[in-house]
Amino acid sequence: MDTTKLFEAALGVMPPWRVAGIEFKAGAKAGRGRLDIRLDFERGGELPCPECKKPCKAHDTDEQTWRHLNFFEHEAYLVARTPRVNCEKHGVLKVDVPWARPGSGFTLLFEAYVMALAPEIPMAVLARMVGEHDTRLWRVAKWHVKDARTRVDMSEVSSVVVDETSRAKRHSYVSLFLEPKKLDEEGGVLRDARVLFVTNGRSHDTFHAFVSDLTTHGGKATNVQDVCMDMSPAYQRGAAEALPWAAVTYDRFHVMKLVSFALDEARRREHEARPELRRSRYLWLSNPSNLSSSQREKLDSLSTTNLLTAKAYQMRLNLQALWDRRKPERAAVYLRRWCNWVLRVAKRPTDPAETWVLEAMHRTAVTLRENAHGILNYFRLRMTSGVIESVNSLAQAARARARGYRNPDTFITMIYLIAGRLRFDLPALTHSP
Repeated sequence: MDTTKLFEAALGVMPPWRVAGIEFKAGAKAGRGRLDIRLDFERGGELPCPECKKPCKAHDTDEQTWRHLNFFEHEAYLVARTPRVNCEKHGVLKVDVPWARPGSGFTLLFEAYVMALAPEIPMAVLARMVGEHDTRLWRVAKWHVKDARTRVDMSEVSSVVVDETSRAKRHSYVSLFLEPKKLDEEGGVLRDARVLFVTNGRSHDTFHAFVSDLTTHGGKATNVQDVCMDMSPAYQRGAAEALPWAAVTYDRFHVMKLVSFALDEARRREHEARPELRRSRYLWLSNPSNLSSSQREKLDSLSTTNLLTAKAYQMRLNLQALWDRRKPERAAVYLRRWCNWVLRVAKRPTDPAETWVLEAMHRTAVTLRENAHGILNYFRLRMTSGVIESVNSLAQAARARARGYRNPDTFITMIYLIAGRLRFDLPALTHSP
C-alpha cells in the first residue's frame, strides 16, 4: 500500500474524495513540525447538494484548511479544494465535507478529542496541549453543547430540583434545574440524574426561563408535579408564578443550614459577654459523631454551663431528629411542637439592657412555621437537593481548576459538559493521538 492509500484508509476518505499529496515541514518549536494532508475530489465527480443531497457538478473551488489530530507529536492539517456545486433547485452552494462541520476550522475527530477532555481539564491547559487558542476551543465546546441540547428529550420530566451555585465573587450566581434519577418499581435506575437547564442569576425569572426551555424540548409544565428547592423568596415567587400546581419541597439540608446560621449568630452575640465561647464555633456547628473525644469533652463542659448558645445547640439537635420520623402526620406534630418550644424559650428578654441572643433562632422558628407545608412535603417523596449539591461541587471544582470564569455562558457550558448527560454527534475516539 502506497502512502496516499494508507492515509486514505486512516482518514476514512471515500470517493469522490481522495488524498492528493502529503507534505511535512520540520519545526523548530519544541521539535513540533507540521503535516499537511492534501485532499481533492476526482475530476468530473459529482458531489451532493448540501440542501437536497442531489448529485451535482462542481461550479468552482476554494482552498480550505482544517486542524486535525496530531500525527505523533506533529500538528496535522487537512487541506482541500472545497467546491461549490450548481444545483438546479437551490443554486450555487458550498458542499459539506465529510470530515468537518460547516464553518469549523477543525476536523470532527479533533473536536471529538476536545470534547472528551474539556470536562476533565481546564480549557487553557487543553489549548496549550494542542497548540490552539482557548477561545477557539470554547467556540467548539459551546457549539456542540448547543447542538446536543436540541436533541434533549424532556417529555417525561415530572420533578425537578433547583439550586444556585456561585459563578464568581460578589454574588454572581447561576441557577440549576436538575431532574433526579428515575427508579423502577423494584428500585432499579431507569435514568440517572441530569442537569436539564442552567441560566444566569437566581431571581424568580429563572423559573419562567426553565418552563420556556422545558416546552422547547418537548416537556409540559403541567407534568412537573414536584419541585425541591431552598426557601429563597425569589425561588418561592418563581415556583408560585411558573409552576403553581407543583408541590414544593423545601430541602432538608437548607432547613438545617438556616438553623445552623441562627445558632452561629447566637454564639457570636453571646461571645462578647462569655469569653469561654472563644474558638468554639466548630464544636457547635458539627454533629457530635464528627467530633474527636477531646472536642466532645469540651462541648459537654460548655453545655453544662448556663449558656444561651447551648440552648440554641439543643434546638438544632432536636430539629435534626425531625427527619427520622416515618409518618408525615407524626412529623407535622413534631415540627409544630418544636416551633412552639423555640418561640417560647427564645422570646425577647424583658430587660431592655440584655442582648437578645436567641433572636435569630426565634426568627428561624417563625420562618419554619410559616413554611411548614413545604418542609413536611419531604416525608411524602423524601426529595432532597443532595444530588444537585454533588453537581455544584463538581462545578466549583472545575471553576477552581480554571481559576474562575469571567463569562457566565462559559461556566454554563462547563456545567452542561459535566452533568448534562448530553449526546454529541461526533465520531468515537478509538485512541488518543
